[in-house]
Amino acid sequence: MENRILKPYSVLMSVYKGENTDYFRASMDSLCAQTYPADQIVLVCDGPLSNELDSVIDSYRDKLSGVLDVIKLPENKGTAYCANEGLKACRNEYIMKMDSDDVCNEKRAEKQMSYLTEKPYIDILGSYIEEFKSADNTAIGVRQTPTTHEEIMKFAKRRAPFNNQTLVYKKEYAEKIGGYSSDLIRCEDYDFMVRMLMAGAKSANIPEVLVRYRVDKNNLKRRRNWKNTKSFFAVRKKIYKMGFSGFWDYVLPCAGQLMLFITPSCITGLIYKIMLRK
Repeated sequence: MENRILKPYSVLMSVYKGENTDYFRASMDSLCAQTYPADQIVLVCDGPLSNELDSVIDSYRDKLSGVLDVIKLPENKGTAYCANEGLKACRNEYIMKMDSDDVCNEKRAEKQMSYLTEKPYIDILGSYIEEFKSADNTAIGVRQTPTTHEEIMKFAKRRAPFNNQTLVYKKEYAEKIGGYSSDLIRCEDYDFMVRMLMAGAKSANIPEVLVRYRVDKNNLKRRRNWKNTKSFFAVRKKIYKMGFSGFWDYVLPCAGQLMLFITPSCITGLIYKIMLRK
């Protein structure tokens, strides 16, 4: 780290009873393997978990003594609610988001916190991700995002300008906007990003893969089901009404999502692969 003094950070993560135990363990192992480790990992349990997941968490309590803070919710409340509960418990200025089934590059934290040390005016930072097949660990493609603040502001009018799994942001900005919108069932991450930008947060993406995103047979089903489609419409309508995006910025992505919903999955899967830039 070239003798640079990097600021501490808190990892914010949630897990629910349907999570695959092996995926969750791989995600936690990738946090433990960081070349610049977190001094706090806040894990929010979204309602009662399986005995297997509880057992995995107990094993990390010993391994991460003094670092792992576990918050157990009595019932399932959803991703946004978990994020807000975890946000309250984070004690550091910088919060690193992590999903319970994805895998961090071992230098993810070092590279992101080094970037933020060099550019302390950046309030929200992301990176590229590599999608991989869960079945055999083979790469599918790289999901790239715009890198400069100006490009991010433009891109955000129609699509999420960050890969949510890669975010590091300042707690003060997240609190300033009231955290995540608990009224949204899904797509709360896109809403959160836009409200951060509207509040004046300066942004950037590191043009490098720092997180591997797990893809299995259920991913495409989740992306194209009606519940997800309605949430997609609701978030884009909200962003349009807030004045961040224009009419066509609202209509065209919704039309695209509707096509994704009605098109056979074999075709949408192929289109999605093409959309991923290598």
